[in-house]
Amino acid sequence: MTDLPDPAPVLNSWVLLKPGAASNAFEGTVHRLVQSLKLGLVAPGEKLPPERELASMLGVSRDTVREAISALVEAGYLEAKRGRYGGTFAKNPLPTSSALSETSSRVASIIDTLALRAVVEVGIVRRLAHQELPRESRERLWRAHEECQAADLADYRVYDTRLHLLMGELVDAPSLVPVLADIRMRVNELLDQIPLLQPNIEHSCEQHQRIVQAILRGRPDVASVEMEEHLAGTEALLRGFLD
Repeated sequence: MTDLPDPAPVLNSWVLLKPGAASNAFEGTVHRLVQSLKLGLVAPGEKLPPERELASMLGVSRDTVREAISALVEAGYLEAKRGRYGGTFAKNPLPTSSALSETSSRVASIIDTLALRAVVEVGIVRRLAHQELPRESRERLWRAHEECQAADLADYRVYDTRLHLLMGELVDAPSLVPVLADIRMRVNELLDQIPLLQPNIEHSCEQHQRIVQAILRGRPDVASVEMEEHLAGTEALLRGFLD
């Protein structure tokens, strides 16, 4: 009897590792890797492809892949081994999520919160960029960005929250700030359930700067696009870790 070749796998382990949005390359890479791990496409203990191959599959730079792998090693999702048989391996077991107990409730909460946030915060920066902000307001906005940029990792979320709330305050619609604060509370509750990743923080600071600059230069379309990309990065991480 002739030996038959091993059948092809039903589903390629790397089916999710495809190019995503270039504007949020790090967050997208983390998202796709975590999804592959949590869905069991990459088995516990399985070795990941080399960085060069992953970068090609995802359409990102090797530096981005290296940063994403490093962040996920620190978060306990991957394990780096040295030596002849070394490489990057899926952790066994994966970390357990401290998220909401019911998956359906968790997903519904993420979808609802992020949809509300997108509608409100994109609208806020567009409105601000249309306004003639007083000098004091312009200085406050830039200072809030600088304080967020200079914040330690442990304090980053506080300063990030303050910057976003200040944008709402400067619109000068008193009823808006409580709405924005409620949304931000919900966002922070979700963010508290995922690891703080330094490359994501650095990327967020760069996006904050572009958003604030667009507002101060009176460019509502640019401010809107930059905020949409900023929120998309957060969404990618939340969906990757919590979906």
